[in-house]
Amino acid sequence: MDDARDFPRQYARTRSFSLGAPNRFTVSADGARVLFLRTGGGADPVSALWVHEDGAERVLVDVSRTARGDVPAAERVRRERARESAVGLVSYSADAEARTVVYALSGALWAVRVADGVPFSVPAAGPVVDPRLSPDGRSVAYVTGGALHVVTLDGDDRLLAAPEGPDITYGLTDHASSESMDRLRGHWWAPDGSAVLAARVDTSRVQRWYLSDPADPSAPPRMVRYPAAGTANADVSLHVLSLDGSRAEADWDREAFEYVPRAGWDAHGPFAAVQSRDQRTLRTLAVDPATGATRVLDEQRDAAWVELVPGAPCRTASGALVTTHDEQDTRRLTVAGEAVTPVGLQVREVLGAEGESVLFTGGGEPTETHVWTWSPDAGCVRLTTTPGVHTAVAGGGTTVLVSRTEDGLSVDVTKKGEPDGSITSLVERPVVPTRPVHLRLGERELRSQLFLPSWHTPGSAELPVLLNPYGGQQMQLATRGLGWPAHVSQWFAEQGFAVLVTDGRGGPGRGPAWEKAIRGDILTHALDDQVDAVHAAAADFPDLDLTRVAIRGWSFGGFLAAGAVLRRPDVFHAAVAGAAPTDQRLYDTHWKERYLGHPDEEPENYARCSLIADAHRLTRPLLLVHGLADDNVAVAHTLRLSAALLAAGRSHQVLPLPGATHMVTREDVAENLLVFQRDFLKKSLAR
Repeated sequence: MDDARDFPRQYARTRSFSLGAPNRFTVSADGARVLFLRTGGGADPVSALWVHEDGAERVLVDVSRTARGDVPAAERVRRERARESAVGLVSYSADAEARTVVYALSGALWAVRVADGVPFSVPAAGPVVDPRLSPDGRSVAYVTGGALHVVTLDGDDRLLAAPEGPDITYGLTDHASSESMDRLRGHWWAPDGSAVLAARVDTSRVQRWYLSDPADPSAPPRMVRYPAAGTANADVSLHVLSLDGSRAEADWDREAFEYVPRAGWDAHGPFAAVQSRDQRTLRTLAVDPATGATRVLDEQRDAAWVELVPGAPCRTASGALVTTHDEQDTRRLTVAGEAVTPVGLQVREVLGAEGESVLFTGGGEPTETHVWTWSPDAGCVRLTTTPGVHTAVAGGGTTVLVSRTEDGLSVDVTKKGEPDGSITSLVERPVVPTRPVHLRLGERELRSQLFLPSWHTPGSAELPVLLNPYGGQQMQLATRGLGWPAHVSQWFAEQGFAVLVTDGRGGPGRGPAWEKAIRGDILTHALDDQVDAVHAAAADFPDLDLTRVAIRGWSFGGFLAAGAVLRRPDVFHAAVAGAAPTDQRLYDTHWKERYLGHPDEEPENYARCSLIADAHRLTRPLLLVHGLADDNVAVAHTLRLSAALLAAGRSHQVLPLPGATHMVTREDVAENLLVFQRDFLKKSLAR
């Protein structure tokens, strides 16, 4: 096996080992059926709809057999924001009983009955984006041309809300909500199917950016509305739109609370979470569907920022509010205002409530995430035991446990606590077996992984060191749930490197104080943690050669890599920085202001954490890589740093990726990009 080429090729054709993984699970209200998506294999990019029922799975909709055309522009944007790696049927919506499913394919609206598995088309007013089936299975809400429509399955279409101008949409999300708050949708059905809660988004005050493809000078630039730090956000409001034609706007102080990170409609009515621009206050509101009047159900305040926890808020059957609060350096689950999880158990995500029980993820060890339940009678009960990263979906007494461990991905179904089969993962195993050494390094016990070549004998030779971190907020790499980053690290190790991956301050899972230590300075602490980790690792593993240390990363990891050679050339001798946000004022409002504040009020934080002014300090080899179509971290970040480096007379390399967004999905580019980086690093560290 030539792993030097076989692994990059496998990595590219499996789209970072994501193809073949079951995902997007829906459990019917009675627990009888589980719907999910999965591609046909580990290298098949076309996703299909499946159902697991009576302990077995069968395909419902295989769109590889259906003609596909162009995807509407709004749907392409939604998929990019959702980081979709597959094509075909990549999202769907079902009724409460999971008996009927709707989906969009090339702008057309389709439906299928689970009982017969025969898809049928549903007439729509135009190209369909984000169709949502009502809980009773009778009607579909969808967006076309910025307008929100409802259509019955036999084609009776009605307009619920039309945009009042070219910069207004109903029923869709906005950039800040989707990219930084994980709210990917913009409309929610009432449980009885009589009305829809919809977001109205007005982007007229959001600045325009123009993204072009220099590789195709005949193509016109694409205009996007991008709310960069310190600039205006979209104006987001919520409206109750009844099928009888009446409507009510949710009433709250939108000047004080301009962000809408969460919204929904349950048995107790519509609700929303709204957040202040400085993110130090978060309120949960109940919305009167008849008048739009709101009342405060919960308020959280924090001197740094209030962390948005996925899945929160929600409510139990009795109406008890489920959310989280930070106290005693612990993110605790609260039900009806009372903390119900112990100190030290860090809640990661609220997965839902069934009856008075709450399903959530969390744990005390940051390298592991486990599934828990809480109920008034039993208290907290842990459902998973194997070290790894676990999550779940539940309904009607059926639970789907999704586990990523060092043995790979597994999906197990239980019904009323008893095994009910499993859902097959078709993800390919990497041709290079992944074998990390799990470490706790330095005084801060930094969670780390060390990857060594399988052929290396301790004491036989010194190895150049490659740090391969993300190192920033909201993401961990050094976990017991090995994913594609670990596989890439092992491949680099097989090329002759000792590869070290460390999660530092600012990341999740170690408590609020750890997360918020980076407020005002997202680079210094992150860089110090990487330096401390590599020194501590070398003390325990003498084969690590500290005279040859490189670092590579993407996105925040790319920023960290570039910052490493600019500010700590005494430690780092080469860097590869991919899609690096080098100018902090060019990133979006909610994400960047959370950590650095408003640039008009705390400009020193932005100056401290931007790399342009450090260009004259470069003395080490630096490779900058960026997708020219990236609308998350615009290529301007790399071009501005490169221009500053050139002006300062500092040699460096720039590798532009025509047509690539923030994710590199083109197979030949993804494959050769790994090899290119390896060759650059080897040459840069050669003695």
